[in-house]
Amino acid sequence: MTIHVALLRAINLAGHQPVAMGRLRDFFAGIGLGEPRTLLQSGNVVFRSGKRTGADLERFLETEADKRMHLQTDFVVRTVAEWDSIVARNPFPSEAKADPAHLLVLFLKDAPSATAVAELNAAIKGRELARAVGKQAYIVYPDGIGRSRLTSAIIEKKLGTRGTGRNWNTVLKIAALGKA
Repeated sequence: MTIHVALLRAINLAGHQPVAMGRLRDFFAGIGLGEPRTLLQSGNVVFRSGKRTGADLERFLETEADKRMHLQTDFVVRTVAEWDSIVARNPFPSEAKADPAHLLVLFLKDAPSATAVAELNAAIKGRELARAVGKQAYIVYPDGIGRSRLTSAIIEKKLGTRGTGRNWNTVLKIAALGKA
């Protein structure tokens, strides 16, 4: 059985799509996924699965969440091995060390093209920095995410795919939970 990380998009944000983490763990167990553990209230689940992987597992989770919980949201799934690679391939190690709360990893449904990444970088009007590595976009918000004009909507439009973001602190906490 492979250990996976599932990230739910846009739950528990300002009262939007509230989901209790206990209910989320029960949902994962109820659909046959092993040892579900959650981190924080933002929809981070570490679990075991032997049957499904990748996009197939994402579609399964999305369908079952809609059917069983009336929750319509995107799930992004990575294996723990992929997660370790995401941490290791961070193109902004200095920023991660100095100010991890202002480094965001956007976990994407699909890998963006080089052209799409160039269009994203051309759309940046502030001091933000963006790089894509595989199905992740790493974005540094030196002045804070809340003050930036580089919004999720702009990022997703330019990259041509949907995703969900976690700051570097959360990325590292999920990595530790995946090893526990």
